[in-house]
Amino acid sequence: MRRLAVTRAHRGPVRFTPGADPATNVTAVPCVRVDREAGEQTRARLAETGLLDRDHEISHDDGHLYIPVTDADAAGHEGHTVVTYDAPRRETQTTPAELLSFEPSYERIGETALVDEDDPERARALADALVASDIPVETVLDRASKVKGRERVREWTPLVGDDTEVVHREHGSEFVLDLAAVYFSPRLATERHRVTRQVSAGDRVFDMFAGVGPFAVPFARRGATVVATDINETAIAYLRENADRNGVGDRITAIQGDVTAVAPEYEGWADRLVMNLPHTAEEFLDTAVTLAGDECRVHYYDMAPEDDRFGPGERAVRAAAEPTYDVTVETTRTVRSYSPHEYNVVLDVLLQRC
Repeated sequence: MRRLAVTRAHRGPVRFTPGADPATNVTAVPCVRVDREAGEQTRARLAETGLLDRDHEISHDDGHLYIPVTDADAAGHEGHTVVTYDAPRRETQTTPAELLSFEPSYERIGETALVDEDDPERARALADALVASDIPVETVLDRASKVKGRERVREWTPLVGDDTEVVHREHGSEFVLDLAAVYFSPRLATERHRVTRQVSAGDRVFDMFAGVGPFAVPFARRGATVVATDINETAIAYLRENADRNGVGDRITAIQGDVTAVAPEYEGWADRLVMNLPHTAEEFLDTAVTLAGDECRVHYYDMAPEDDRFGPGERAVRAAAEPTYDVTVETTRTVRSYSPHEYNVVLDVLLQRC
């Protein structure tokens, strides 16, 4: 039986705010007012966009919920109804850092905490602190290997519990996945959202290394038609499930297999390509050129040295696409530091057929 967990963000300690009523500890703050039935969905969306005010409690009154937000203007821009409401402050939450003699590092995905500790005693202490804190954690997993193999999976050492299947919510989409069977990184949520905002209804997008669908699903939710491939059979099964659970199963064609073998069926089809396989994407640039239409934007992810972060990627794209296409590098961005002096980067490249 699957045990599904929903992502919640980390809550830190709460301090009394000057100006609050000292008798009731209530403060007038901006809140999103929403019907109770839509409360959890709205709370999750606000949390995902960083607008949820975690220093104040959610209140209910006359059939509505009042969800405190950190930025009234931004919440209004997102389409929410924002009002001023007297919200009680949260009581202090116990965090793992308060229970440890060192500063903890961990990621949350669902009610699972992911740690990366080489010292077993330190890992054990961190796992115990996570469970003892007020963070809702049911499972703690320690990374036991790097991502490896064609199917891009890693091994885990269970420290608390052993369930590796979770549900992750990200910018309004919901993904179920098994951490031990597929590749997924919650750290890339901001980058995925950046690219998704560029997609328009009617776009034809090919996700060449799609995993469980963290690019494909939000693209389809914006009205694009998506073809998504992955060599990992389990990832494709989850992608299909995620497409259905997000209501976009009719807009995503999920194909298990090597994108090189699939590409001839979609020659010249794509308006947009996602190449999120940073260690080896260069090997598939000829395939990308096959898939590209007369005008196509390519999101090319690469691993590059600190002193030349974008040069190798641009040179590789030009070598594969020119002279068939004019190549314009529209955007370059460092996604994250991968190792000392090595960075995960992305180039947004426009190809225009000559």
